[in-house]
Amino acid sequence: MADAAKAAELKDKGNKFLQANDFAKAIECYTEAISLDPSNHVLYSNRSAGYAKDKKYEQALSDAKKCVELKPDWGKGYSRLGAALSFLKLYDEAEKAYTKGLQLDPENAQLKSGLEEARAMAQRNNPMTNPFAIPDLYVRLATHPKTKAFLDQPDYRSIVEALRQNPQMLGTYLQDPRIMQTVAILLGIESEVADNEEPASSSSSEEKPASEPMETEKPQPEPEPEVDTSVQKSLEEKELGNAAYKRKDFETALDHYGKAIELDPTNMSFLTNRAAVYFEQGRYDECIEQCHKAIQVGREGKVDYKLIAKAFGRIGNAYSKQEKLKEAIEAYNKSLIEHRSADVLKKLQETEKAVKEKERLAYIDPQKAEEEKEKGNVLFKKGDFPEALKNYKEAIKRDPNNPKLYSNRAACYQKLAAFNLALEDCDMCIKLDPSFVKGYTRKGGVLFALKRFRDAQKTYEKALELDPENKEAHEGIRACNSAVMQQPTDPEEIRQRANNDPEIQEILTDPAMKIILDQMQEDPKAAQEHLKNPEIRSRIQRLYEAGILKIR
Repeated sequence: MADAAKAAELKDKGNKFLQANDFAKAIECYTEAISLDPSNHVLYSNRSAGYAKDKKYEQALSDAKKCVELKPDWGKGYSRLGAALSFLKLYDEAEKAYTKGLQLDPENAQLKSGLEEARAMAQRNNPMTNPFAIPDLYVRLATHPKTKAFLDQPDYRSIVEALRQNPQMLGTYLQDPRIMQTVAILLGIESEVADNEEPASSSSSEEKPASEPMETEKPQPEPEPEVDTSVQKSLEEKELGNAAYKRKDFETALDHYGKAIELDPTNMSFLTNRAAVYFEQGRYDECIEQCHKAIQVGREGKVDYKLIAKAFGRIGNAYSKQEKLKEAIEAYNKSLIEHRSADVLKKLQETEKAVKEKERLAYIDPQKAEEEKEKGNVLFKKGDFPEALKNYKEAIKRDPNNPKLYSNRAACYQKLAAFNLALEDCDMCIKLDPSFVKGYTRKGGVLFALKRFRDAQKTYEKALELDPENKEAHEGIRACNSAVMQQPTDPEEIRQRANNDPEIQEILTDPAMKIILDQMQEDPKAAQEHLKNPEIRSRIQRLYEAGILKIR
């Protein structure tokens, strides 16, 4: 049971690392937890999530399978399994995993969205399912006599682009004969599609008499229609630009993208590609300008919303590079309105956090902090501790690295009997300046008030190491020794004191500590093992100081 309790602690610790995007430490915690509690399916689920975030998809899949094996009736396990399979592009298997999960948990939103995404990706990656997914789509359409003319129609181009992104929309456009014709051509089955063209009319307005035999003519081949090469050439220029971009030959890339735009000014991707080059060159204003033009062109052509979202996202990135964070936030929000992308959402959250940090740093003013501290000191001397606390808090906001301010606030908290908050401020004070003696004597006083006499004595001793003549520390040690000697021995009095001490009650009601204390009573050797853990040792020491435990 002790192993299970320790595993639970490690799991919680791993979760915190995972939330902080420290995947390596999260995985390390989950791995240690699994070694203590290898039959716990939740631990494998969490480690699978950690591996997936760290892009170690094979390990994520292995843990997800183990999770499902241990707990086959748990829907979330299949969510982990489906996600790992999707990352490995095994979309058909992912679909089966999500489906199995939904059979167990039909209302699970995560399973539903995972299944939908797996199906969409399976269709997108299967040209037979999505004929519009082929790489040279526009070249094929521009060079085929029956579809080249369609490309001059803006609504046709927007429909094709929409189907490239979302093949599930195909059913919406099946009544459009152009789309039916296009699908047939892309799948190579155009002969099976009825030709809707009217037959050519006779060159003579009068029919020859039936009695007059008609001259049989040899069928003439239909002349090859003239192909509008502008679209094809524009796509070729784009590919040349892409190749130059990958080589980081940005000027050449710009030249090719410029030619592509001249040949086909209705294709917004040429503009966003040129914006990408400007971004790499650090020409952020030009990048933003190109993205705005691309958005305008895209809206006129009614392109897929994801392309518009991508352009807004690039605008946000450019503003972010310029440290124009509020403008970046506005652009990211516009992108998310068009399409909720996890990448853009993460950038938005990071930018909002950066804005808050920038505002916090801008608020720092040591001079004003000193003024607030003095106001607080006046109120403190008057005994108006709640108002003094407000001034100390404001002073810390103005100068958060000043250890004396935390010491003052700790004194205020102590007067208000908020001892745990006072202790936190003392620790911060010492952290900022380990040589600040007042931080240790203040902490010793707080620990004494909490009746943690042994800890208080050690803290006073630390103060004496820094200042051997410190009167407050010497008096504190004497008080601690006296308090230890005067601790009650009557069991009833000890029990009453324990009932009135929130810290003691928290320790005694902790299920893990109950197990540990029972083990220590049954097996003295267990005590030695538990005392190796610093946190457990501290809690046992606290019970000993309170008279709850007797060390034999």
